[in-house]
Amino acid sequence: MESVRLNKYLSEQGTCSRREADRLIGAGKVTVDGQPAVMGQRVTGQEQIVCDGRPVGRAAGERQAKPVLLAVNKPRGIVCTTSHKDRAENVVDLIHYPSRVYPVGRLDKDSEGLLLMTNQGELANEIMHAGNFHEKEYIVTVDQPFNAVFIKKMAEGVELKELGVTTRPCQVEAVGQKTFRIVLTQGLNRQIRRMCGELGFRVVSLKRVRIMNIRLGHLKTGDYRRVTAEEMDALLRLLEQAGEE
Repeated sequence: MESVRLNKYLSEQGTCSRREADRLIGAGKVTVDGQPAVMGQRVTGQEQIVCDGRPVGRAAGERQAKPVLLAVNKPRGIVCTTSHKDRAENVVDLIHYPSRVYPVGRLDKDSEGLLLMTNQGELANEIMHAGNFHEKEYIVTVDQPFNAVFIKKMAEGVELKELGVTTRPCQVEAVGQKTFRIVLTQGLNRQIRRMCGELGFRVVSLKRVRIMNIRLGHLKTGDYRRVTAEEMDALLRLLEQAGEE
C-alpha cells in the first residue's frame, strides 16, 4: 500500500490543514501506533493514528467526514487559532458548528470579516497557497486623511523593513477620506497594517469582504453560512486554473 506524508494524510481525513498538522506533530500531539509522530513521517492509513486526542482514519473506523465549506463573518476580538496562548474566544468555539471544521488561513484578532472554514485539508492548502495569486479584498479605515500619493505607494508595493520584503503590486482605491479598498494576492503577517505603518498611518478598522469568488455580502457579524454549490463550482474552477498556470 502506497504511503503518504502524515501531514497530507491528516488533511485528507479532514482533521486539519497540513500547516496545522505540522504544528501538532511538532508539539507532540500526534501519535502513530502509540509512538509520537515525527516531521516528514509517512503512513499508509493502516496505522492507529491519534491527532490531538482524536482517533483518525482506521483508528476512528475509517469515517470520512462529509465535505464542509463555511463562510464566517468573524468579529473583532475573536482569534483563529485554537491554541491556549491567547485567552480570547476562538472562531471554532464562536460558531459551534456540529462537526469539526478549522479556519482556512488567518484573520488577525483586531480584524473582522470574511473567514472560510472547512474540514477539507487539501482545499484549504490550495486556497492558502500564496503562489497562486488568489485575491483577497479588504475595506480599511486609517487614523487620518490620505492623498493620491498614499494610494499610489500602496498599489505599487511597500517595503516592509521588519520583514525584509516589498509587497506585491496590488489594486487600491479610495472610498472615503480615510477609507480605501485593497485587493491583495499575498498574505504576509499583518500585511495591510504593516504597509500603512510604513507610510505613517495607523489602521483603525480592517474588514475582509472577499476571498477569491466568495463574498461576505450581508452576512451578520458572528454568523456563518454554507458556501453555495454555485460558489463552490466557481471556486474549484479558479483553483484549477491557478494550478495550470
